[in-house]
Amino acid sequence: MCLDIDDTLIDCTAAIRLSLRTLTGQNDLWPLWDLITEEHVALVVAGEIDYATMHHKRTECFLAEIGILADEEQVTGFERRRREILTRSWQLFDDVLPCLEWLRAAGVLVAAVTNASGAHQRKKIADLGLARFFDHVAIAGELGVAKPDPAMFHSVCLGLGCDPAQAVHVGDKLDTDAIGARDAGLGAVWLDRDGIAERAPAGVHTISGLDELPELLVSEFAKLGVPVQRATEAPAFTVRNSVL
Repeated sequence: MCLDIDDTLIDCTAAIRLSLRTLTGQNDLWPLWDLITEEHVALVVAGEIDYATMHHKRTECFLAEIGILADEEQVTGFERRRREILTRSWQLFDDVLPCLEWLRAAGVLVAAVTNASGAHQRKKIADLGLARFFDHVAIAGELGVAKPDPAMFHSVCLGLGCDPAQAVHVGDKLDTDAIGARDAGLGAVWLDRDGIAERAPAGVHTISGLDELPELLVSEFAKLGVPVQRATEAPAFTVRNSVL
């Protein structure tokens, strides 16, 4: 089982909205921040800049877009304060721990798969008590490849010791997570927490919360022999052709 982190397990959007509102006094800046973030992460994935540079340039671009021409020191200060607010604001969605506990009890190998930077994301995972649930952690900032590139998903399967067809990936982004996983040969689940009601393409399952994931795994994926399970733990449900 492969799980995205931000806005799948951790309510990243709420924390970022709070940080932007606190620092600017405006409530409607999340879409702009998200767009600028995607543009700058693409530069990291392309190998043009590293994550530390990206964080600074993203903030500089964001401030310029809202009419604030900041010098280097001001940009650094804004980014530092933003991170301090985020560190205090990260929270798990209510359905996360029950789902992870179920996967652990079922003996399913679990990987975290994220396009964020390494040290930042590992600290977040540790601080929120998630590290104990993961058998493998794949971070774009450490691997030099990111979702939806099939190489990212295949590296995770290699880390778990399974074939792509034995893995299922769950994430909140339809294109990056679900379609990317499907195209890489994994089972694909789109976590549509916002109820966008967009029709998922063929080969992509949709859930509105992680509380729906156990039933989906049992009803839709168990007959295919996925997800791969730990050899040392008895499964909580029966699957065929699993790697045991």
